[in-house]
Amino acid sequence: MIKKIIKKRREKSILLSNPQLLYKEEQVFIKQPFYFKGNNGSAVLLFHGWSTTPYELRRLGKFLNNAGYTVYAPMFSGHGTKYQDLENIKYQDWLNDADKAFKKLEENHKKIFVGGTSMGANISLCLAKNKTYNIAGLILMATPYKLKFEKFGKVTVNTMNRFKKYHKKFYPPTFGSFTTITRLISYQKYPIKNVLELGKLVDYSRKNLEKISQPCLLLQSSHDHVISKNSANEIYKQISSKRKTKKYLKKAYHTFISDIKNEHIFEDILKFINEN
Repeated sequence: MIKKIIKKRREKSILLSNPQLLYKEEQVFIKQPFYFKGNNGSAVLLFHGWSTTPYELRRLGKFLNNAGYTVYAPMFSGHGTKYQDLENIKYQDWLNDADKAFKKLEENHKKIFVGGTSMGANISLCLAKNKTYNIAGLILMATPYKLKFEKFGKVTVNTMNRFKKYHKKFYPPTFGSFTTITRLISYQKYPIKNVLELGKLVDYSRKNLEKISQPCLLLQSSHDHVISKNSANEIYKQISSKRKTKKYLKKAYHTFISDIKNEHIFEDILKFINEN
């Protein structure tokens, strides 16, 4: 009884915590992967987005760990250092990173859920299509099925790649964009040719989605400025999962999970995991 009360208080503390204040207090963790050991025999593997770090998933990781799950968020190649380190990274390098992370959890956990935000969700889709990975369920957040203005963007990036190596990020005046955790921890410049690798990953991840049969939770902001509004709908329609749920969030940034304070998203994710 006492353990349950303590657990509830911890969960409530995380839900009520201010992400910006945590960011100031947790500077030492910003460029680090995390591994929170659980006690219920099951695990959750979380993948961060492009040009960011696992820190954007840390608060969610703590919440799930308090519920008994081991939670592991690795750092993808080229991330957490300096933006130039992304230059020669291929999308296959990120898939190899994900493979190693899954196998690490597989050593001591019979049931493993996989999830990610943005690029991390694309990588989750890639793993789920490969039946060598015994995945209990998928948590897909802000998943690019298509990027906004994708065709025009490919032409633009290919043209830019001929004349310059790096480019500064552009942030449109969207809801909360100046204070989001992901923006604070991200590289503010990027190698142009690595954007092409990201495009290849998105393209690869959306092929053969009918191979995915695991239970699936899809979450996307209705105000997402990065991906097409129908991304979650397209993935939902094409996967073969019998148990699948999609939810659109209001007034949320693209990679909402690091900043979200409303709409019960953490509880929704925990409920999905518990039920599967």
